[in-house]
Amino acid sequence: MKKDLALKRLSVYYHDNLVGLLAYLPDGSLGFQYDEKWLENGFSISPFSLPLKPEVFFAKKMDFGGLFGVFDDSLPEGWGALLLMRKLREEGINYATLNPLVKLSLVPSAGKGALCYRPNYSTEDNASLAELDALSEECSAVLKGEEIKDLDRLVGLGGSSGGARPKIHFQDRTGEWIVKFPASEDTPAAGKKEYETNLLAQTAGLNVNEFRLFPSLKTPGYFGAKRFDRNEGLPLHMVSLSGLLEVSYRNPVLDYIHLLQVIKKICKSPSDLLEGYRRMVFNVLIQNKDDHGKNFAFLYDEKEKGYVLSPAFDLTSTPYLYGHEMSANGKDNPSNEDLFAVAREAGIPEEKALEIYEQVSSLIRH
Repeated sequence: MKKDLALKRLSVYYHDNLVGLLAYLPDGSLGFQYDEKWLENGFSISPFSLPLKPEVFFAKKMDFGGLFGVFDDSLPEGWGALLLMRKLREEGINYATLNPLVKLSLVPSAGKGALCYRPNYSTEDNASLAELDALSEECSAVLKGEEIKDLDRLVGLGGSSGGARPKIHFQDRTGEWIVKFPASEDTPAAGKKEYETNLLAQTAGLNVNEFRLFPSLKTPGYFGAKRFDRNEGLPLHMVSLSGLLEVSYRNPVLDYIHLLQVIKKICKSPSDLLEGYRRMVFNVLIQNKDDHGKNFAFLYDEKEKGYVLSPAFDLTSTPYLYGHEMSANGKDNPSNEDLFAVAREAGIPEEKALEIYEQVSSLIRH
């Protein structure tokens, strides 16, 4: 399909319902406006920066290339961006020079969350269990800068992905999964280690979405996470903490208190606040320092007519990093007292904070 590389208008959809319009104005600014019907029956797709009002909204920062954070969440980063760059380069197109609307038009319907964009120029595909080892080899070749036979298919399988590690979208009778392959710096056991970290998190009481270790003849297994932004095949609207607060995850200015404050502001269930605190304690004690604002997300629950904290994801141990991407009480490498200080500021009772800390720390110690 021929792409419009000078795209100036883009329609935003949710479950085939028109949410609104993204468009460039004559002065070069990019605006978003909700559709009239959506204003009557829809919800705010980003409560802080895009309240459900009829006005035209303009992003106040350039953190996301002029986009609002909720739309930037749809775009691939890391692995997915690398695939698209390679594919477009073959067509003589420089991905970095494309305007944000063109980039959004390349996002497939299998992308993150439930927002879709029209016109759409994406490709999609599905893999079988028997192909995982072969696909892992192809991903490794891409990371090495080598040519591969079917780059189009890899783009279709993982072109909307984020994160540094290669990954594909995989679907079977149990649902939709994201399957990760080792990156260049990983050992073959990377998938098994992530699986074990998720088991530990689950035992520590974190709300971790369903995960499994996919079989491999070449490694101890590939880590797979069931997509929590899908409910019986129906996409759920999702927005990251970074997207909500309009702060790029590349700019490490967020603190765990920001996460807890957002939970208190937009989440329907009081239990989400304790869940957020438990995740902070777990990440700090397990030394998951890759805890930036894109690794925390919120889902819109249509039954509850509000947002809920998503299940925990991207749980790894990265002790070799200098400090946590998200500070706690202003500290990149927080102490136990810093964790309790965050609890106090968030209004979590001291005895509850201590109980959560003891549960998680005793499990990790043993």
